[in-house]
Amino acid sequence: MKIDTKAIATAGLVAAAYAALTVALSSLSYGNIQFRVAEALMMLCFYKKRYCAALTAGCFIANIFSPMALDMVFGTLATLAAAIPMYLIGRNAEKNRLPKMIAASLMPVISNALIVGMELKVFVHLPFWLSAAEVAIGEVVCVTILGVVIFTIMEKNKYFKKLVTAG
Repeated sequence: MKIDTKAIATAGLVAAAYAALTVALSSLSYGNIQFRVAEALMMLCFYKKRYCAALTAGCFIANIFSPMALDMVFGTLATLAAAIPMYLIGRNAEKNRLPKMIAASLMPVISNALIVGMELKVFVHLPFWLSAAEVAIGEVVCVTILGVVIFTIMEKNKYFKKLVTAG
């Protein structure tokens, strides 16, 4: 088996970027009302399976700094639960690309609303539906709006497209 050092380095950079953005913007990144700007990077899962693992690792690292200790488990699970369907939606997205990007961007909205919403209910005793709605709103802003806009613009750059789809 050949070890692809470029793929490993890229995955490490993506994980580090997610973790660094989340921790640097920690006042926005944790709790029931969160705007985790790094979630825009989840759109990378739309392009390649390897980004699913990278972003899951980045989320785990970022959640080490969460005020909720079990966020390392549940927040990371929510990321993985979103990443895989995002990749599956994107893998054959030559036609109807924008609607598929939007559909993929809704995966973190759903998984985080349900999983983090339940985490907030069980461990912080906040109302489930309110917490789920608050988390979902943050995800819509960061992934569906910010992420889709950024990646739609970036896709027009042939070097960017080559970079995210290489290998």
